[in-house]
Amino acid sequence: MLDKIAGDKIFVIIVAILTIGGLAMFASASLGLLARAGQSPWHIAISQVFLGLIPGIIALVALRFLPPHILTRAVMPFYVFSILLTLLVFIPHLGFHTNGATRWIQIGPLTVQPAEFLKISVILMLASYLAQAKKKISELKYGLGAFAVIVGIPALILIAQPNTSTTMIIGATCLALYFLAGAPWRDFAIIVVTGIVGLGLLVMIRPYLLGRILTFVDPARAPLSSGYQIQQSLIAIGSGRIVGRGFGQSVQKFNYLPEPNGDSIFAVYGEEFGFLGAFLLLAVFVAFATRGLMIAGDAATTFGALTVTGLTLLITLSAFMNIGAMLGVLPLTGLPLPFISQGGTALLAALASAGVILNIAAHRTKKAH
Repeated sequence: MLDKIAGDKIFVIIVAILTIGGLAMFASASLGLLARAGQSPWHIAISQVFLGLIPGIIALVALRFLPPHILTRAVMPFYVFSILLTLLVFIPHLGFHTNGATRWIQIGPLTVQPAEFLKISVILMLASYLAQAKKKISELKYGLGAFAVIVGIPALILIAQPNTSTTMIIGATCLALYFLAGAPWRDFAIIVVTGIVGLGLLVMIRPYLLGRILTFVDPARAPLSSGYQIQQSLIAIGSGRIVGRGFGQSVQKFNYLPEPNGDSIFAVYGEEFGFLGAFLLLAVFVAFATRGLMIAGDAATTFGALTVTGLTLLITLSAFMNIGAMLGVLPLTGLPLPFISQGGTALLAALASAGVILNIAAHRTKKAH
């Protein structure tokens, strides 16, 4: 009975753990802002709840019970709307510019990051197209050409912001979907080579990307500038030892760790809950990915299978890239930790994605297992 209402009770439990635990961790990390001049956690907390949590839960429930045929028909309008919304960031006095990037829209006291919706719309659009054209994707026109248009247009917009990390996440996820749909290896080679060349050009023209790569190669490089975040992150995680200092007891979040409630939140978590806590969090994200892929395997349609796979990969890849960066095993990306980091729009998008997955789970062909 619960599966019929929820769509998949195990997946709902996993999402609830990430959401509730994420809010607790966000609250703890945000306390670090109290020690910083001119910064208050209250405005950020209000944004997280009223722009992320509440509308996110509403979106999850609405999308869970949305009739499948309406979801399918809404894909193209949502894709176009997301592109137009993302373009609004370039309008003077509407787009919000900070830290060298223009990725947000200022709406009164709140900011919205349209790229979070764009990620979902690209996955939906590509899944919809591949489900309809799967017999033709071996042809350049219907395969690689269509992929270049569907993924390429949003990628160019994101690169212009600039938002390289989100572009890479979308690209990697869409590449996986494209080949799960049966694309030839020829296309794989073309896309990978194009991506490598494009990334190389971006590194050449954007010094901060080169700085991140050099810092990844040598974390001790420039400890007071480009290497500062990773140095402080490793200190925080190392200080947690096996069981951590305890909830709310992080020291690094006060004055030392940049963005303690943002992309550095895993470092705060590692300091407070230690190795065991970090292992548990990784296990929850692995469970999220595993259950999501199980739902995809039982989906009633190709569109459903590709959509669930894409949304699952989008969230889990973002999580592992964030965690990997904080551990120094991947370059810094600036990606948030899904369900946990600051960002009302990101939380809303994650919960909405869960709603779509549950909708498809509710209409799968096999019984839940």
